[in-house]
Amino acid sequence: MRRRVGAIPGRPLPYGILGGCTEVIDVTDEHELLGVEWMALGCSPVRDTDWCPPDQSSGDESPGALPGQKEFYPPIHEEADPVTIYAGVMCSTIGWSYQEAIDHVRASLELGEQQAVESAFWRYTLAPRAIDLTPAAGPVSIAQGVAALEGCLAENYGGMGTLHVPTGAAALLGCCNIAYVDGERLSTLAGNCVIVGSGYSAANTGPDGTPAPPGTAWLYISGPVVVRRGPIDVIPDTAGASIDRRVNDRRVLAERTYVPATTCTVCAVLVTTCP
Repeated sequence: MRRRVGAIPGRPLPYGILGGCTEVIDVTDEHELLGVEWMALGCSPVRDTDWCPPDQSSGDESPGALPGQKEFYPPIHEEADPVTIYAGVMCSTIGWSYQEAIDHVRASLELGEQQAVESAFWRYTLAPRAIDLTPAAGPVSIAQGVAALEGCLAENYGGMGTLHVPTGAAALLGCCNIAYVDGERLSTLAGNCVIVGSGYSAANTGPDGTPAPPGTAWLYISGPVVVRRGPIDVIPDTAGASIDRRVNDRRVLAERTYVPATTCTVCAVLVTTCP
């Protein structure tokens, strides 16, 4: 008879959405788990002004705005909605205690939660907000795609942003030295952080929700990413309530609520993954 041993441990991918690119906040106010809103920073343009205008004594055309005349922009309202992810385990009550079921389902959630958050963030935030930069001729190389994305972000947001890459396309980042390891994160030469997500690979859809054709992948870029998260809740909270007495099975659920958010512009481009 085989001897039961502990499960083979796993670790989440190091450069995912809960890695070094993201500010992860364990909330102390549970109301934040219902969603958050804020007035965005860096989304409105910052202009220069000319205090010494040229000679305007001749000509019939209007010289335009007077020197020193400023433009004003209203703050941009932004918001983020929650997503609850979960893992469930079902087992026979024979030989598996309630505590063992809790330990197993918590470990399952902690290993897989990053992928689930990435998939939800891609489908509910990145894709619906994105400007599609894919040219009419079709997908471009990954180097051309990243260049277009970083240009789009730079034109609309003055700070460091976040490049979102499906894991299935991550190896191509090394072909042209597009990204490099920078401490506990990946960075581009322009200074934007890179999230490589298995959940992004699972989604891999364009702004209109259409899956990427074979041999291609969607890349996105956004402003900084902040993720708020609540505690892990185990359901039910008593051993007796976890048993389905009709079949003598035990069912235990672990779930956690996240509020992933980004700011300002989101841009997207379809790239080829074939050499």
